Formats: sequence, C-alpha cells, structure tokens
Amino acid sequence: EYLEKPAELMTFLERLKNAKKQMFLVTNSPFKFVDVGMRYMIGADWQDLLTLSSFKPGSQSFSLTSTGAFPLACRCKLAKDKLLSSIVGLCSRQGTVTQLQAMTGWCGNHVLYFGDQIYSDLADLTLNYGWRTGAIIWELAHEIKILNSEEFRHTVSWLQSLQHLIEEMQDHDDIEDFIEQLLQERDQLRKTTKSLFNANFGSIFRTHHNPTYFSRRLFRYSDIYMSHVTNLLNYSLRHTFYPRRGALPHECHTPHS
Repeated sequence: EYLEKPAELMTFLERLKNAKKQMFLVTNSPFKFVDVGMRYMIGADWQDLLTLSSFKPGSQSFSLTSTGAFPLACRCKLAKDKLLSSIVGLCSRQGTVTQLQAMTGWCGNHVLYFGDQIYSDLADLTLNYGWRTGAIIWELAHEIKILNSEEFRHTVSWLQSLQHLIEEMQDHDDIEDFIEQLLQERDQLRKTTKSLFNANFGSIFRTHHNPTYFSRRLFRYSDIYMSHVTNLLNYSLRHTFYPRRGALPHECHTPHS
C-alpha cells in the first residue's frame, strides 16, 4: 500500500471546519493524482472541507517561494470579505504567495502551514512571509518509541552516571587505568544508544550529544513538528505551544518547581 488511511484524519479536518477554520491545500501534483488519493483517505467530497486547493496544471513548474510562481488550479469556496463568494469549479492560472495573501487575507502568524519538506515547503514561508510552520516527520513516531523503551532509558541513565563519574575522578592520581576502562565502557554505551535507532546511522535528530544538521534546520524553519497532523487532536483549538528554555553550556540547570 502506498497510502495510509489515518482513522482520525477526517475527525481532525471536520473539527477544524466546524470551528470555522479555513483550510487550503497546495501541491505540485496534478489534480487527478491528488483526487484519487484524497478520495481514498477522506471521501469523494474531500474538497468541501477546503477553502482553496492548488494543483500543478499540466507540466508547468511549481514553486511556493517569494520569487517563483505557483499554479493556482483551484476549487474555490471563499468567504465574503476579501474572497470570492461560492465559486465552484476548476480554474487555472499562475500566481505568487503575495497574490494569494492579497486574495485571501491569509497573512503572517495567522497562517499555520504544514509540510514534510523543510526547505521546499517551509523555509521561504517562515523567513519571508512570517507564516507559522509545522513539519510532519513520520520517523518521529519510531524515535519516540525508542526513547520510551526500557533499554534506552536504562542505557542513557547509566551513560550519564558514568560520564559524571569520569568527570569527578579523572584528576585523581594513580587511577589512569581505571579511567581508561570507564572511557571504553562509555564509548560502548554511546554506540549502543545510537544503534537502537538505526544500526547504520543512528537517530536522524542527534548524533551522540549533538543535534544533527537535519535537526538544526528543522528547529530553524518549523515552529512545531510532529509525526502526523492528527496528533493535534490531543489539544484544544485554543492551545498555545510554548518553546522550552534550554540551558546553554555556561548556564546552570534550573529544576522545575
């Protein structure tokens, strides 16, 4: 099977529609391709959930950037204020994000845009337009499963204790051989924690104690990331996510009260 059919996807979309949220779909795939997939996952009336749908018309290029044009082959069902009223049908044209914002009034941090490609989907929109962005990282579900496993938690706990022991004892005299044994055990534990995620290259989010390049780009261009958009069903529509304050190397770790 090439497409998964999330059981909660329809519930999630209907929840947003019932709350008067305006949803739109932008893709560089042709309508016929998208329609087959969406009919399978949601149903024949999937476009009724959306305010605007944009597809790739013919063989023309697609770009959702500040300079490039994006195809607006859309089925519009837009509200009265800045939008057209009750237009149903397919139209084909070229436009830019700026024109899209002018047509719809969807601007700045009032927009939450989801994509699974950090650069092509999210980077330009957050840097140049101030949209809120959400990244869909399907590997995250596997990573969290490993993080919560007893083997990983035990290994990391012992690794941290061992490293603290090495730091405290390394300057004592006549224990060089013992410290060397501890360092070898530490190296083995580091390899173990890495291989639990993937035997070849470890976690996509970190390499030992450092975030990967992928992680740094993800944190730079996305305001929130998750394994599936339906994860948001666990939160109310009024919920605000606040970033955690991480301690810098020269700062002390302040425990939660």
